[in-house]
Amino acid sequence: MATISEILAQELGQKQQYIENVIALMDEGNTIPFIARYRKEMHGAMDDTVLRTLETRLTYLRNLQARRDEVKNSIENQGKLTEELSAAIDAAATLAEVEDLYRPYKQKRRTRGSVAREKGLEPLAQAIFAQDGSDPAALAEAFVDPEKGVNSVEEALAGASDIIAEDLSDDPAIRKGLRELFRRKGVMTSCAVDAENDSVYRLYYEFSAPISRLQGHQILAMNRGEKEGFLKLSVNLPGNEGYALVRRAALKPQLQVSGFVVAAAEDAYDRLILPSVQREIRSDLTDTASQGAIHNFALNLKPLLMQPPVKGFVTMGLDPGYRNGCKVAVVDATGKVLATSVVYPTFSERKKQEAIAILSDLMRRHGVKHIAIGNGTASRETEAMAVEMLRSFPEASYAIVNEAGASVYSASPLAAEEFPDFDVNLRSAVSIARRLQDPLAELVKIDPKAIGVGQYQHDCAQKELDAALGGVVEDCVNAVGVDLNTASQSLLKQVSGLNATTAKNIVAYREENGAFSSRSQVKKVPKLGPKAYEQCAGFLRVPESKELLDNTGVHPESYKAAYALLELCGYDKKNIKDLSQLPAKLEEIGLEKAAESCGVGVPTLQDIVKELQKPGRDPRDELPPPVLRKDVLEMKDLKPGMVLTGTVRNVIDFGVFVDIGVHQDGLVHISQVANRRLRHPSEAVKVGDVVKVAVLEVDEKRHRISLTMKNIKEEQV
Repeated sequence: MATISEILAQELGQKQQYIENVIALMDEGNTIPFIARYRKEMHGAMDDTVLRTLETRLTYLRNLQARRDEVKNSIENQGKLTEELSAAIDAAATLAEVEDLYRPYKQKRRTRGSVAREKGLEPLAQAIFAQDGSDPAALAEAFVDPEKGVNSVEEALAGASDIIAEDLSDDPAIRKGLRELFRRKGVMTSCAVDAENDSVYRLYYEFSAPISRLQGHQILAMNRGEKEGFLKLSVNLPGNEGYALVRRAALKPQLQVSGFVVAAAEDAYDRLILPSVQREIRSDLTDTASQGAIHNFALNLKPLLMQPPVKGFVTMGLDPGYRNGCKVAVVDATGKVLATSVVYPTFSERKKQEAIAILSDLMRRHGVKHIAIGNGTASRETEAMAVEMLRSFPEASYAIVNEAGASVYSASPLAAEEFPDFDVNLRSAVSIARRLQDPLAELVKIDPKAIGVGQYQHDCAQKELDAALGGVVEDCVNAVGVDLNTASQSLLKQVSGLNATTAKNIVAYREENGAFSSRSQVKKVPKLGPKAYEQCAGFLRVPESKELLDNTGVHPESYKAAYALLELCGYDKKNIKDLSQLPAKLEEIGLEKAAESCGVGVPTLQDIVKELQKPGRDPRDELPPPVLRKDVLEMKDLKPGMVLTGTVRNVIDFGVFVDIGVHQDGLVHISQVANRRLRHPSEAVKVGDVVKVAVLEVDEKRHRISLTMKNIKEEQV
């Protein structure tokens, strides 16, 4: 039997030694970001995505092995474990296969079959199932015993049939074969509970599709429609293929007793096997769809969190609204709140002009360069007001910011602690402004499920979803690194090796003792031990430190190697100014020779060189900046054929939603994303991408915009 490391090596296409190294590192308590960044020599530079897949599969395979052992122990305690059965359990590749093998030996609730066994009818069932030509009725006569509750031949035969049906139901080969048959030929059907009752599920009121061709979003949509009482779902096999499979497994052809066994087999299929397998198939379909949705959500979340920040500018955040007005917050370049207000531009023209006057005064007084406008209710009117105002501020610009989750944050204990004197709505305006300045630092304060780039996220397995999204947040925060002297508790707790307690203690230590002057000083923080320091140190940045490397991604364990490299390349480590020639000098020496001389592996040396060239670098700065606007479009302005620049807001199974500056995102159907066939839109675009699109159709009444990304001409409208 293959070992866990052998299975993982084959599944992931990695060397077994690398897999074993990673497993050992994980078991020692090292985090994924730390392993990915600082132990590359031990795993061949696997990225965090591969490492998290490895971690998930490792957990599954270990649970599978534990369950195998439990099942074998249980069967052995019953005195029924054979070498053949033990080998079959060891060879089972999934938990479902293990449970199939265990089913005949599992303690059952009282069934028709168990009642028949209590009446002593098991020998009769075995004799009939032997199918040696004996007459079942003649065999049954010997088992008529009123004292045992068997009053007639008919009752004896009925009991024998129940036992045969139960035994067939417990046959792992039958269940495995039936599952495979369902996956190949099964059909899911959906119909309306009440066809007269209109709903968003009307597409599925008369729907049927092969299971093998169902899309994840279809499965989750139908599940939700069933849960809400609009749909009735079923999965079935065409014709009599299910019956045929069970009959073939049960019969010895051309013997007169076959008719009795056929009836028992059909009873087993109808009453015991089919309902059970249908539940399993539905569950498997949901699990697969859920995994796809979780993967898609994680895929969208990463580029959203890694959107380039608009740093170094005073920013105004506008949280639009009708009844309660538009909430306003002005924050400085570091996100500190400078001023707040509430204006009412939607009440009347006079109120709109008053709002423009108030906002213009704030713009001048605080030197506002950018305006962030939430994309929720009244966003269109607020945007129009902002554009009118910006005619007097030619140097300023605005951006529409996805405000999903802002209200969740505003009402949270975290926001109350951060802004105890602010109204909930004003907190939203602050959050919107900060989202433009540094999306990652602000979005980590919000439950990832509330950020709005998923699909049917509330229908997914919540534990798995939380784990996947939490992993994405952790990877993004550690990829960027955090400033030890400015990072919030929310940001710090996402750093490798830190948790809510140590993050809180860092902030408390900082407030009590002033700014950190070095990385090593963080060791003085209560409850932050040597292991936590090892895991977190490389991801913390201290720009104020006298030690240059404290503001890079070089881990303290590699400081000695970094200075050895500088010395090897002829630099004065006490007076480092320009390292632009470092790669060229390193090439002259040779990577492997230099790595050996510095006492590190080649991947670590390459990372050191990259960090030394750009101390304090932010990987997000290398990405295209967000679209900042000065004008406004309305849906009525759109005409088929118009070419526009937009920002990808969400990527889902059936297409891409793009913000083209008209408040209502347009949909690029998967068939219109590229000039080639795509299995998923994520093969071509990701959240945050700036793309060119052409308008195909505009439906103002239904607020729908159809777009295409195929064959876009260069001329811009």
